[in-house]
Amino acid sequence: MTSSLDPVQLDNMKSQLDEIFLALEALAGVDEQAILAAATGLGMQPTAQERINLWQGYQPESENGEIEESERVNVEDLRSLVLIINHLAKQHQELIRRAIALLEQLTEEQREIHTISLLGDYINTFSKLYSDRMKHHQTLSPDALTQLALKKIMDLLFYSTSSGHQRLWFSLLEKTHQ
Repeated sequence: MTSSLDPVQLDNMKSQLDEIFLALEALAGVDEQAILAAATGLGMQPTAQERINLWQGYQPESENGEIEESERVNVEDLRSLVLIINHLAKQHQELIRRAIALLEQLTEEQREIHTISLLGDYINTFSKLYSDRMKHHQTLSPDALTQLALKKIMDLLFYSTSSGHQRLWFSLLEKTHQ
């Protein structure tokens, strides 16, 4: 199934992972060092820095503005990023659970999400990061960005489990065939 993925599908999968990394950064302050530490902890060798660069979107472009084929994300890069996400989400599972519990409570009480600093700060940071880093994507309204941020934090809960890497990988594959 993965051998039949074309470059567009691979890039779409990477974009989905980018959004999840943004959620981790916005909620838990996960930065390059944390990602590199996770990669090292998972036994990923010197190519970890290249994967971090892929995550940040620093793919070198050719003179005509296209990503060089040798620099394009591949299936192994994506699998490594999935494992890193799972590792980091497990590390921050308590914070993720607390944010979800607050979200459920506010929803039940029909209160504004921004009234709780953890969620308000998360949404504001996610929105800013998304606007700064996802320039090649369509522009989203503030409401759409809030909904995306909330969806990603809920996704993180599922990806923080022991089988979270499998859930994330299957989710990525499923979305490429829709």
